[in-house]
Amino acid sequence: MTEGNFVDYVKMYVSSGKGGRGSAHLHREKYITKGGPDGGDGGRGGHIILRGNANLWTLLHLKYKKHLRAGHGENGGKSRSFGADGEDFYLDVPLGTVIRDTETNEIILEITENGEERIIAEGGKGGLGNWHFRSSTNQTPRYAQPGLPMEEKYITLELKVLADVGLVGFPNAGKSTLLSVVTSAKPKIADYEFTTLKPNLGIVKYRDFQTFVMADIPGIIEGAAEGKGLGHYFLRHIERNSILLFMIPADAEDIRKQYDILLDELRRYNPEMLDKDRIIAISKSDMLDDELQAELKVELDNELPIPYLFISSVAQKGITELKDVLWKMLN
Repeated sequence: MTEGNFVDYVKMYVSSGKGGRGSAHLHREKYITKGGPDGGDGGRGGHIILRGNANLWTLLHLKYKKHLRAGHGENGGKSRSFGADGEDFYLDVPLGTVIRDTETNEIILEITENGEERIIAEGGKGGLGNWHFRSSTNQTPRYAQPGLPMEEKYITLELKVLADVGLVGFPNAGKSTLLSVVTSAKPKIADYEFTTLKPNLGIVKYRDFQTFVMADIPGIIEGAAEGKGLGHYFLRHIERNSILLFMIPADAEDIRKQYDILLDELRRYNPEMLDKDRIIAISKSDMLDDELQAELKVELDNELPIPYLFISSVAQKGITELKDVLWKMLN
């Protein structure tokens, strides 16, 4: 999936169908001039239904669908014939989609399971025909209920990527390179900052045909929680990850300081992020010889509060060990 095809934010107008009108028909035949009421009920208006689809990874297919309308219910008829229900409109969305009311910004619902169906706009109920209103004192009611009106609203769809492992780091820390090595994803890779402009997902193949999903988001910079850089826009994708893999390059001036800045940005965005399992990968460690790595290890053992390991995506160093650790943490 290319960067341009990743869409994770869509606004749209949705409208359910209105209910059909009940019939006020009175039974008439050749030799029955004053038959009783036989008006049927109106049909229900169509719903707008969101449906989770595990095969979708983006909201791209909804980018140009700004108005969605379900069918109206048909009116009731004579001989107690019911009006047909309006046609429901099914809207397939990727797992991890959050639906908000655009005006209030309140979360209405979330779709997290494949095949899960949730009504976002309920169709109007059909009106009752006059047959329901007959009584001993009113044997020929000449009235029926109108159908209930449609429900309409403006909604915002936000995708929060569902992944087992989320890569967290400053720009150009080697996140995309790692993703390209451990999965079949083909993220854009270059030696300048903010090469990654959209989240990338890949499936990591582990032993015995087991897999887990890894997500790479644009690099975070200091102040991302306040909207600096691209981090603020994509930080929500980390909310769904089970494990946060912090990537800090071996040539960083202060590895502990970088980790603290990244952690603080996550805390300021959403304090619940600190409850997730965390591990640090010291990337680009092929630049270190054995002696330098041993010195750095002694230093990091005293400084870093969470587990860490040295990796090099280019030299395939520590990649198997990283997979083992991540799998153990996931299970």
